[in-house]
Amino acid sequence: MVPRTLSSSLGRALRSARAPRPLRSFATAVNLSSPLTETTTLSNGLTVATESHPHAQTATVGVWIDAGSRAETDKTNGTAHFLEHMAFKGTGKRSQHALELEVENLGAHLNAYTSREQTVYYAKSFRKDVGQSVDIISDILQNSTLDNAAIERERDVILREQQEVDKQMEEVVFDHLHSVAFQGQPLGRTILGPKANILSINRNDLESYIKTNYTADRMVLVGTGGVDHAELVKHAEKHFSSLPVSSNPIPLGRLSHPKTKFIGSEVRVRDDTMNTAHLAIAVEGVGWSSPDYFPMLVMQSIFGNWDRSLGSSSLMSSRLSHIVSSNNLANSFMSFSTSYSDTGLWGIYLVTENLNNMDDLAHFTLKEWTRMSLGPAQGEVERAKSQLKASLLLSLDGTTQIAEDVGRQLVTSGRRMTPKQIENAVDAVTPDEIKRVAQKYLWDQDIALAAVGPLDGLLDYNRIRADMSSLSY
Repeated sequence: MVPRTLSSSLGRALRSARAPRPLRSFATAVNLSSPLTETTTLSNGLTVATESHPHAQTATVGVWIDAGSRAETDKTNGTAHFLEHMAFKGTGKRSQHALELEVENLGAHLNAYTSREQTVYYAKSFRKDVGQSVDIISDILQNSTLDNAAIERERDVILREQQEVDKQMEEVVFDHLHSVAFQGQPLGRTILGPKANILSINRNDLESYIKTNYTADRMVLVGTGGVDHAELVKHAEKHFSSLPVSSNPIPLGRLSHPKTKFIGSEVRVRDDTMNTAHLAIAVEGVGWSSPDYFPMLVMQSIFGNWDRSLGSSSLMSSRLSHIVSSNNLANSFMSFSTSYSDTGLWGIYLVTENLNNMDDLAHFTLKEWTRMSLGPAQGEVERAKSQLKASLLLSLDGTTQIAEDVGRQLVTSGRRMTPKQIENAVDAVTPDEIKRVAQKYLWDQDIALAAVGPLDGLLDYNRIRADMSSLSY
């Protein structure tokens, strides 16, 4: 979900009886002229990570938690997101009004978001207020009152949010895509949960989720910008030392759930009142730690994104953009490579008002995919690598973006690759690597398809699937 100001979660945590472990500290860096990512593991398993910039006057601190909607059941689906809403509704020592006033007086920003595998709470503040930010975040994580009256009020807020999400076709299509690709499995459920769950989730559900998932060994406290590592460790020891530990702790980056199975299938929601059709096609992608992660990202970048309204179609170097634009097959398309801990979705999202040529749109798109199995041109690979590196490095422009990168990497893989290491990994991708991953993940592989809108011109699943094993135009 998109981060939302002042919306978060957590209830009172139980003190762990496990014997404390000694602190473990280390730093990772290849280029010592770059800021170090320093990490320390507290005795209860909480990881503290920082990337300090000595001259920065602002800082971002937050907690990245290895738990999201995937940790729910069918009955409790939506609990993680509900908790996000409850986080700023008051704690044992701060009322909702007092909390909001304290944040405003600091000139800080307090945010939270929930995804399928992670929940994040973070604050951006002045350098001098880092300690107070940690205090606030620890308080809402461990001492939220979860007042029953506030829970009842929040149901309507979440239902209205669900109505707004239902108007965003990209969100709708991607939820449908997950539901068919991972049907009957936790990754196939939505983050907000069904309406029936939103109306039935209670305080016991929220507290149970907290007790099960919000443990020290599944959390990373991250600080970036104007932070000092040793000071942040002291703040963590002061405010997070009583966090419980899982009964069966698993190191960060290790699988803590059964592997998900990708299912080739489709869902179509026909609505002839719409002017455009929205279509997503995907194969099974790769997890965060897969050795094929960067080759798959480069291959995604080869196809890139295109939007007719930007007026640059004739200048785009993506072959697919030339085919689509010159034949007026779509309004726009967006390639994606979405990763989770053990699997992913690699594919394309297309929007078109040319409803009579939807079969051509799907056909030529998948032909371009299968062309990769014969080997892409050196030039298009180099162009894709340059664009990907620029995109990845530009995404680290700011303390909050860096904190997001540090937290996500540590939670998903247990380590943080530096920007230089990432740049080297992208540079190492060759046309032969693209050919290899295309043959492995694209050639004659099952697809998941989700489509919404006037879909009469879209061929049936088996006809579309056949294009995954044919190179004839």
